[in-house]
Amino acid sequence: MGICQGKCRKGRRDETSDDSRERTRSRSAPSHSRGYTREKNSVIEGLILDSLRAIRSLVENDQEPPEELFKLHSIADQDDGWIQIVNSMVQVVPIDEALGPAVITLLLDDCPLPNKETVLRLSRHFDLSRKNHCTSTKDPRKQRNICIVLGFLAEKLSGPSSVGILTKGTLDFLISNLEEGTEPVVTLFSLIALEKFAQTSENKITIKEDLKKAGDPLIKLEKKIGSENLIEAQVGFCAQWCLDNLFLIEGRKFSYETVDMSNINAMLNTRDVSEYLKISPDGLEARCDAYSFESVRCTFPVTEGVWYYEVTLLSPGVMQIGWATKLSKFLNHEGYGIGDDEYSLAYDGCRELLWHNAKSLYIPYSCWSSGDTVGSLLQIDSSKVTFFLNGKTIVDSSVVFKASSTEYFAGASFMSFQQCRFNFGSRPFLHPPKDIEFKCFNDHASLTDQERIVLPRHLQLEAVRNMSIKEDSCTICFDQKAEVRLEPCGHNGFCKTCALQLTECPMCRGVIHHFLTEPP
Repeated sequence: MGICQGKCRKGRRDETSDDSRERTRSRSAPSHSRGYTREKNSVIEGLILDSLRAIRSLVENDQEPPEELFKLHSIADQDDGWIQIVNSMVQVVPIDEALGPAVITLLLDDCPLPNKETVLRLSRHFDLSRKNHCTSTKDPRKQRNICIVLGFLAEKLSGPSSVGILTKGTLDFLISNLEEGTEPVVTLFSLIALEKFAQTSENKITIKEDLKKAGDPLIKLEKKIGSENLIEAQVGFCAQWCLDNLFLIEGRKFSYETVDMSNINAMLNTRDVSEYLKISPDGLEARCDAYSFESVRCTFPVTEGVWYYEVTLLSPGVMQIGWATKLSKFLNHEGYGIGDDEYSLAYDGCRELLWHNAKSLYIPYSCWSSGDTVGSLLQIDSSKVTFFLNGKTIVDSSVVFKASSTEYFAGASFMSFQQCRFNFGSRPFLHPPKDIEFKCFNDHASLTDQERIVLPRHLQLEAVRNMSIKEDSCTICFDQKAEVRLEPCGHNGFCKTCALQLTECPMCRGVIHHFLTEPP
C-alpha cells in the first residue's frame, strides 16, 4: 500500500474544511508571517526529519497521521511559513534516505497549495541559474531536493502558473544539470522536473528549443541505459522515455523499433497497467515518477506447477512485488496495488512488510537496497509463496488468494521515483532456488509481434483515436462481441467475459440471477 495515499492526508482532511484547503494566498497575513519567520529553522527542520522517520511506519489506512504533519500544515497556512518549510526540506532531507524524494512530495501535497506569486518568491530565493548547477565537486543534496520541489509544483500548478514558474534561470539550471560532470542523482531529478514542466504545451515547446540549443543532451544520456552505476541507469531510462514521448528529435527512430525482442516471450503487460507507469521498450523494466501508486501485471498467467521470477532493484524505495489474479484491483490514486486486496500477495523490502488484503506482516530481515535481487517462487499446488532477497529466503507464505479463476500473474506496484527490472527467464537467473524444480514464464509463454510492441504514449493515443469499434461490440470492454442478456432485467450488450464479473446490471443496478447467450 502506497504511503502517500489515504494515510497522511486522511486525518488532516477530516478536520480541515475544503475552504481552508483551497484558500487563495494572494494576501499574506503580516503578523502571522512575521511570527513564522521568527520560528527557528532548527525547529522546522526537526519536524521534517521526525516526519520522515514517522512516515516509514505508516502502513494502515486507519492509522493516525504523525503529529509532525499537523504542525507543519499549520505553519504552511501562510506564505512565509510555506516558503520556510520548503527551504528547510531542501536543506535537510538526506540524499541517502530511500523515502526522501517521496516524502518531499508527500509533505508538499499535504500543505495548502501556494499561488503563483509565492512560488516565484521561492524561485527567487533559490536564485537558480546556469552558474549554480550541481557539479561533482558540490554537495548534491540541495540541488536534488530543489529539482524534486520544482517537479512537484510544475505538475500541481499546471497551465499558466507552470509557465510562469519556468523562468529563464530555472530552465537554464535544469538543462545545465544534464551536462557531463553533473552528479547523476541531480541529472535524474532535473530530467523528471523537465518532464513535469512539459505537461504544459507552452513549456514543452520552450524546453525542446533549449535542449536543441544545448546540443540535445538527452541523446548522450540515453546511452547510460544498462550502466553499472544504477543512478546513471535510471538517467538513461528517463532520457530514453523523454525522447520517445516528449522531446522527439527528427530522424531518431523510436526505441521500440530498434530493440531486439526475439528472445522475449513474457513481459510486463502494457494493456494491464495503471495509467502513469513507464515501461521500457523491451517490456521488462518499469518506473514510476507519478505521485500515485502505479501497478502492472505480467502478460503470462500460470495455473499449476511451480514458477519463479526475479526482479533487480534500481532504486531502494517502496515497491510491492509479488503475485496477483486478474481480479486484483489497481487503485493508484487511493494507494492500492499488488498485495492490497484478497486477490494478491506482495513483499515490500523497503518497509520490511508482507502484504495481503491491505494488511501487513512485519518481516524482520533488513531493508533492501539498490542492486538487490528479489526472487519469488509460487507453488500453486501447495498454495505457497516464497520470497528471496539475493538468494536468501525472506518469508514463506501459505496465503491462498480468493479467485473465481486459478490464473496467477507476476505483478508489482511502485511508489514515486522507483524503478526495477524483471527477469521472467529470458536471461539466466542470478539466484535461482535450490533443491526444487521450477518453471519460468519465458520458456512456456508466447507473444505475437503486435503484443511485443511497447508504443510511446502519443502513439498509443493515436491508435485509440483511429480505432474502429464494431456495432456489436461489448459496451463494457469494446473488445469482444456482445452476445449476453442479463436476467431477470433483460438488458443486453455485454460479452461473456464481462458478464461473469458483474454482480448487478450496470444499466439498472438490478441483481443478476443468471445470463443467457443470445442467438447470432
